[in-house]
Amino acid sequence: MTVAAELGRVSRSLSAALSGVQPAAPVTHVLDPTVYARRSHEAFLQAAERPIEALLLGMNPGPWGMAQTGVPFGEVQHVRSFLGIDEPVEQPEGAHPKRPISGFDCPRSEVSGRRLWGWVSDRFGTAGAFFERFFVWNWCPLVFLEASGRNRTPDKLDAEARAVIEPACDEAVRRVVAALEPSMVIGVGAFARARASKALSGLDLPVHQILHPSPASPAANRGWAPQIERQLDAIGVDLPADDQAAISARED
Repeated sequence: MTVAAELGRVSRSLSAALSGVQPAAPVTHVLDPTVYARRSHEAFLQAAERPIEALLLGMNPGPWGMAQTGVPFGEVQHVRSFLGIDEPVEQPEGAHPKRPISGFDCPRSEVSGRRLWGWVSDRFGTAGAFFERFFVWNWCPLVFLEASGRNRTPDKLDAEARAVIEPACDEAVRRVVAALEPSMVIGVGAFARARASKALSGLDLPVHQILHPSPASPAANRGWAPQIERQLDAIGVDLPADDQAAISARED
């Protein structure tokens, strides 16, 4: 079985395990882009190789990124132009009226995804060069929205919902690690690092952390790319030579 096929099985089984999850208020809408954006999601999985140097683990989809494209940190422009993915996205049942699903017609740009894939583009040049060494996976595939349209992250859900979500997502991480055979896992943010550490407890696999690119993070707004390059250097990740001035000057 190919790596992409293995990851596809993980994704589908995780989606099924979480299909009945409905967190308590203030969450009013739950969406799963690995279902309604399945074609672009699986096109992304086709890029996976093994073994790899590191798995970059995110938290869950943002409303203007993976929620639209099915790709982790999937800001539309970079998914289309850099990753070369532009597949039809179905309209999910129960979409939030304040957070419409427009797929690749979405006019908004997700800052986190623009920062992450923009950095990958600047530093690695091609998607293939990146995927030879790395892959990106989100711990949870679900989008949680409040009545106002505000995104609610998994760590802020009620205990009953977390009791279903956490073991299923942790098990998926273990299966992804088995499929990709990374030398390390790098949590994109503290939450992802904590979940990876718990999920992979007992395995001889280093778990590290880099700064999350969210615009809600004051630190990330002070030059995210140069900071995570220093963090990657500190944990022993050698990056390809590139125009360092362009990396340092990247503004979002």
